[in-house]
Parts: sequence; C-alpha cells; structure tokens
Amino acid sequence: MHWKHVIKTSLTSLRINRSRSLLTIAGMIIGVASITLIMSLGEGAQAFILGQVQGIGSRTIAVLPGRQPTSPADTAQLFSDSLKQKDVEALQKKENVPEGELVMPIVLGADTASYGNETYNITLFGATEAIQKILDVYPSSGNFYTDDDVRQYGSVIVIGNKVKEKLFADEDPIGKKLRIKGKNFRIIGVLPKKGSGLFDFDGAALLPYTTAQQYIFGTKFFNRVVVQVHSEDEITSAIVNIENTLRDSHGITDPSKDDFFVETPADVISRLGVVTSALTLLLASLAAISLVVGGIGIMNIMLVSVTERTREIGLRKAIGATEKEIMIQFLIEAILLTFIGGMLGVLLGVSLSLLSAFLVNHFSTVAWSFIFPIRGALLGIGVSVSIGLIFGIYPAKQAAKKNPIEALRFE
Repeated sequence: MHWKHVIKTSLTSLRINRSRSLLTIAGMIIGVASITLIMSLGEGAQAFILGQVQGIGSRTIAVLPGRQPTSPADTAQLFSDSLKQKDVEALQKKENVPEGELVMPIVLGADTASYGNETYNITLFGATEAIQKILDVYPSSGNFYTDDDVRQYGSVIVIGNKVKEKLFADEDPIGKKLRIKGKNFRIIGVLPKKGSGLFDFDGAALLPYTTAQQYIFGTKFFNRVVVQVHSEDEITSAIVNIENTLRDSHGITDPSKDDFFVETPADVISRLGVVTSALTLLLASLAAISLVVGGIGIMNIMLVSVTERTREIGLRKAIGATEKEIMIQFLIEAILLTFIGGMLGVLLGVSLSLLSAFLVNHFSTVAWSFIFPIRGALLGIGVSVSIGLIFGIYPAKQAAKKNPIEALRFE
C-alpha cells in the first residue's frame, strides 16, 4: 500500500463530492473558527490588561485596607477604613521605609459634575501631585495642583479630556468653576486624551485628597496608599518595612490579624493572567462542543459514502485489497476532511480576529493588538483531526467488513 496513492485517491473522492464535502465540514469550520477567534481575543485582552497594569510601573507598591480577599465573600473587606493619615505619615518617615521615594494616599469615588445646564457623571481621584509621576497623568493645558493645595484644602481640580468635551464643548475650561456636591471647584488643568485603560482618566477629575475627603466624600480614611520605591531591587525589603510600620501603627502583633494587605504590579499581573487564561480556555472548550456535533455529521456522511461506494469496495477487494487497506482508505478520507475543515476554520477565525482588532482600534480609544493565536490554531486543527479519526473509525470498519461478492452484486 502506497500512502501517496491512498491520499491521492482520498482527495479525488472528496473533490468529486465537493459540495457535499464542504457542507459536511461547515460545522467543523465554524467550531475551529470560534476556538481560534476566542483564543485570539482572549490573548489580546490579556495583553491589553497586563499592559495597563505594567504601565503603573514596576516600582510601585499598593497598600489596601482590610484583609486580602481570598473569595468573593471577602470583597467587602476592600471597603475597610483601616488606612488613615497617621499611617501615611508613618510610611513617609525614612527611618520606617528607607526604600520609599514617594508615598501617595488615594481616595476614590464618583459623583455628578455640572457646569451651567450641563451635567456629567465623573470618577473622582483624590491624591497628591505625586500622582502625575506615578500614573503618568500630566496636564496638556493649564497646571496641576500642588502640595500647598493639599495642605490648604484647595478647591482646585484637574479634569479629563472627555469631561471637557461633555461639559464645555469648544469652550476653554481653564479658570471656570465645576460644581460637585454643591461646591464650586476651579479648573486649573485639563488632561490629554489617554483612552480607556485600567484607569479611565478621560472621564475623571483629579483633586487634592484633603479636599475630596472634606467636601465630597466626608471621610477620614483612604481607599489605598501607593508607595513608589527607588528601584525594583528594593521591592521585597520595602514590603517588609511597610508591613512592619503599619502593624506598629495599628498595634498589631499577630500578622494573621492584619487589617491591610500589600500588592505589587507583579502580583496583579500574575492573578489577572490566571483569570484571563482560565476564561479563554473555558470559552474555547464551549466552542469545541460544535466540533463534536460536526464529527457526528462527518460520521453520518461517511456511512452514506460507504453505502454509495459498495461496488467500488467489492471491486477493490476482488483484485486483492485487504480489509486493513479499505479501512485505512476511508479513515484517511475522514481525517483529510476534518483537516481541511480545521485549516479553513483557522483562516476564518484569524480573519475575524484581525477585523475585530481593526474595528476596536478604529471606533474606540482602546489600543487593541491583534495576536495570532498559535495555541488556538494548533488546538483547533488538532481537535478537528482527532474528531476525524474518532468519528471515521466506525464507517471505515463498516467498509472493511463488506463481503466482496455481495458488494459486487449491490445495486
């Protein structure tokens, strides 16, 4: 038996029934295309999210209130009021955290801002001027508030590009008054258009954290404290010093009783990578169900093909073909059918993924990268060929078992 002859014969058979072959593998094409598209979009989403996290900087450490969540039920811990001004002052002391270059408290929230007859829901970031350096949010026009504004509870605010467009249109907002919670805030700066990301600064406003606490949120605690160290090599020692400093500040002697927890961008990246990978694989597994349905269709068509070619099988056996050769012939046809379906599915999935990336970049502010899903392509083709092998065995055996004399008599 020559493999070259077997493959050539199989391709000829599939070509003769071209329309039926294409309709048979339609389910396979859709299934593989879905897997490829999902894997590509999943990897693109992972790259986008991780890129945003990395943009915060590898030298930053975030201190969050409450115990670190280990399950959805622990999420409420994030709203603890355990981080206060005395903690920030303790972290700012060089003898406590010598690795610290910048220490920045943050308060977060949302409210409605108004100017004239226009209103817009905005995200509010209360921080120090260090937020410019840590999160790269320098104004494109005007100025940023200073540490004096923080100390004096200054009623000044820096707005995002989208806030400017929604409330002021073509009017220059610098020097104008933005009204939030019944209080007027003088706009001193406008941020450049940054696009959607981990933090949507386009639809946000930044102001001194003391002002935000006093006039908007009415709180005396922080949602988080960010510490930026001098170098990445100091991250580990800085975390130890931060934890010891806060335990002393809170009177905690047992680390298991900590009412705060520490995160680095590396920790966030690790967790997000696991979550996005798991989600991608789950969705790809669901899409793979259609391949099983396609496999059943292939088995059905192959059984029809065996019946139609009964005389051909009888003739081959009469001139010396063995059962093994007949079985391999039909098995190769099934595998070729699914392999072709897998290849077409990969091409379709990649094309759709490329189109999706183009549309996202063209019609939104998200910088989305197209990533060729090597794993998705290999998985799709591998599964489709396996489906052809599994669902092709039964029809192939049925063909091989036919009696040559009865097959020749078949009408």
